[in-house]
Amino acid sequence: MSFRHAALRSSSILRQQTYLNAHFTSICPLIFTRAYAKAGKGAKSTASLVPRSKQPITDPAAQEEYANAERKMTAAVDWLRKECASIETRVNGRVTPDLLSSVRVKFPKDDHAFKLEEISTVGVRNASELVITVFEEESLKHVERALYDAKLPGLSSFQKQDNRTLKIPVPKPTVEARQTLFATAERQAEDTRVQIRRHHQASLKKGKYEKHSIELEEFQKLTNRSVNNVDTILKGLKK
Repeated sequence: MSFRHAALRSSSILRQQTYLNAHFTSICPLIFTRAYAKAGKGAKSTASLVPRSKQPITDPAAQEEYANAERKMTAAVDWLRKECASIETRVNGRVTPDLLSSVRVKFPKDDHAFKLEEISTVGVRNASELVITVFEEESLKHVERALYDAKLPGLSSFQKQDNRTLKIPVPKPTVEARQTLFATAERQAEDTRVQIRRHHQASLKKGKYEKHSIELEEFQKLTNRSVNNVDTILKGLKK
């Protein structure tokens, strides 16, 4: 092959290679663009997804049971809060009718338990005595029984002044009396925790929720929150 023929052949091959490169370059963006579009086709956005920890209970029956459990747990915590407030008053040596706020009076053939203020007046005398005066004489013996059953620390002694009046001396709290009052509060707090957990278990038993369901998670958070409130109340009393 002559030098001229070789040069012409080399030039022809170079032109073909240049054409192929240019053609490939022109179609590559289209290929990659289509491939990318295909890969992204059908992909779902996560913007509307709600984390599991923030998902609400949607089942109507579960919502109703949750509200019922919350109401019962809140009532239990509120009861403890009032009891601890009364104990705090006693620990600080203050004499007020609130010391008898937990006393409930029952009458024969009546299922209702009455507060003292519903059937009597409760006052303070000489800053060291509580005086109970019932509206009706026949109520006095039932009030005496209620005071005995209440087992209020330091308030178990009372004196009958007449057919309608009881006097309860309130001694200044000693160190031992304060310790007894704190022990009473701790026992009441534990009773409240047990009551809260019973409400929790009763709700789960009634609902028969699936394992790892949002209902189980929400009921557990409600129980934990209620128990934490009990701990906070007791901690505040001991400050």
